Amino acid sequence: MTSSLVHLREVHADDLDAFFEHQTDAEAVAMAAFPARDRQAFLAHWARVLDDPRNRTWTILVAGDVAGYIACFPQHDVLNVGYWLGRPFWGRGIATAALAQLLGEVPARPLFARVAEHNVGSRRVLEKCGFAQIETVPPGPDDDVTELLLRIE
Repeated sequence: MTSSLVHLREVHADDLDAFFEHQTDAEAVAMAAFPARDRQAFLAHWARVLDDPRNRTWTILVAGDVAGYIACFPQHDVLNVGYWLGRPFWGRGIATAALAQLLGEVPARPLFARVAEHNVGSRRVLEKCGFAQIETVPPGPDDDVTELLLRIE
């Protein structure tokens, strides 16, 4: 996949249907170690995301198709990046190309990202774009997921 086929644009309301479907995929949920939301909770979450001017969120398009989203958002007093692709778009370099574009759009540094330790693909995306692991975050009392914290300066 060449980065010229991957485009970021502002999120449109009709993109949310694709985003919702992506986050209900059981394999994607397991990989991200983040639970799917029901439609009402999902739409409420996205209303908050899109209404908060501190968030920068884009739809990832591949040949005109909604592949997922990518975002930069404040959390824990730092700027974080996150993304979610539909499974048909995995393993094709799309997340790497989208993250590289985000890094060009967001000059602020450092930026941080969290990834489930078992999500090797997402970790590789972050490392290809210059993120380095700075911490291993052990599971919390309510889950069994070890996370990696990465940073780019």
